[in-house]
Amino acid sequence: MTNTTHFGYRTVAEDDKVHKVAEVFHSVAAKYDVMNDLMSVGLHRAWKAFTIAQAGVRPGFKVLDIAGGTGDLAAAFARQAGPGGEVWLTDINESMLRVGRDRLLNKGISTPTLICDAEKLPFPDNYFDRVSVAFGLRNMTHKDAALAEMRRVLKPGGKLLVLEFSKVAEILKKPYDLYSFSILPWLGKKIANDADSYRYLAESIRMHPDQEALKTLMQEAGLDRVDYFNLSAGVAALHTGIKL
Repeated sequence: MTNTTHFGYRTVAEDDKVHKVAEVFHSVAAKYDVMNDLMSVGLHRAWKAFTIAQAGVRPGFKVLDIAGGTGDLAAAFARQAGPGGEVWLTDINESMLRVGRDRLLNKGISTPTLICDAEKLPFPDNYFDRVSVAFGLRNMTHKDAALAEMRRVLKPGGKLLVLEFSKVAEILKKPYDLYSFSILPWLGKKIANDADSYRYLAESIRMHPDQEALKTLMQEAGLDRVDYFNLSAGVAALHTGIKL
């Protein structure tokens, strides 16, 4: 019997989801940053800045950025960790990783990049001081397995940071839905020539665990002191957890 999962609002075979998500990000990679600025009216930069501040990366730290895409977090972490640190930019999608690697090199930042699956991280136990994933967890088929892997590679005392779209305050729900399902695909069509991928992104946000559900998932993965911060009335949320 084939195991199924969701791809946006559709039910698909688990193996098919991996390929379909890959197609989405191959399609949008070149315009990803432009679309992020337009979609969030630039707010994604503030959300990421808050995440970077909460990470508290210090010189010499080892940091893993999962689903790091175009490298915003990895660039900041690499500067903070300094020459004695080790910051890995990883993504399962080659197109996104190539864009991120080139952007880092253009900024004069040379840091290792690797194509890898968050559910099977190719790193040893207890290796990283910080692990981050920004806007990537909702695309993963087995979130529980991915979170368990993130905890595995953290050192005792290390911190996991999960920045993701979340459940908005009730008062914003109607305008947010109108924006997500009407304006966002229209922007995708105009800017990236791809309405379908941005329709999927809107649907994937609705299918992602809300703030409390994700907190529970992280606790079940073995993380302690799990907390979250609502950003922009819950449009996004930063979850943090510690490996004790």
